[in-house]
This record gives sequence, C-alpha cells and structure tokens, in this order.
Amino acid sequence: MLQPKKTKYRKQQKGKMKGNAQRGHQLAFGSFGIKTLEEAWLTGRQIEAARQAITRCMKREGQLWIRIFPDKPVTKKPAEVRMGKGKGAPEYFVARITPGRILFEIDGVSLAIAKEALRLGAQKLPVATKMVTRKDFVDEVV
Repeated sequence: MLQPKKTKYRKQQKGKMKGNAQRGHQLAFGSFGIKTLEEAWLTGRQIEAARQAITRCMKREGQLWIRIFPDKPVTKKPAEVRMGKGKGAPEYFVARITPGRILFEIDGVSLAIAKEALRLGAQKLPVATKMVTRKDFVDEVV
C-alpha cells in the first residue's frame, strides 16, 4: 500500500480543496490517461486497487505511471471514546485530488485495450473521471 516512508509531522489539519488542478493536469508520460472531474481524497488502498485493475487488463504489456501519491495523514479516534483528549492517531494516508488532475497514464498498448483498462481502473475510484488521449496520438491498426 502506498504511504510515505517518513513525514515531518505525524498529524495534519483537514484543510480546504478549492479550484482546479494547477499542476499535473496534462499528460506527461503516456499516450492515455484518467483525468478527474471532481475533488476528493483518494486513499492508498483505492489507488492500489485501480492500479491492479489496470495492469491486469493490460496483461502486463505496456507501461503504467501513477501520477498521485497519498502523503496526507488522516487520523481517527478509536470506537466508543469520549469527546476531547486530543486528536486521534494517524489511520491511513490520502492523496488530495482536485478537478483536472491526471491520476494514471499508460502507454504501449492499443486504443481499445487502453480504453477498457482505464475504464476498469476508474470503476475502483470514488470520483467521476474521463479518459484523455495525447493530441498527437495515432492508432496504428494494420
């Protein structure tokens, strides 16, 4: 599961997510990608589930890039604990996602396989997404 090896601070405040993605909103590595249409926190488990679905559909051909990393700790208090007495312990890590952010990129597979793989990966995520293709992409069907 994805999580940082080391963090400067154990606990973080919730914070606000407003506006669209200012970085990571264009394809950088592959020819196809999944772009989010809404904001959310994606956990390391959700990212890993989507990654597995995509690689299984591609039958380990081509290449996959994960463009997000869960680096924000989310804390949780144990069940049936009274109010107060400080903030809970870190439970898991999330990646903050704003609209327009590219989550996954793939390359080295045909358009049909890429569409199906990214569709299966997007099903594992709790956000609305759309598939994007590189502008200069030409599918070599011979």
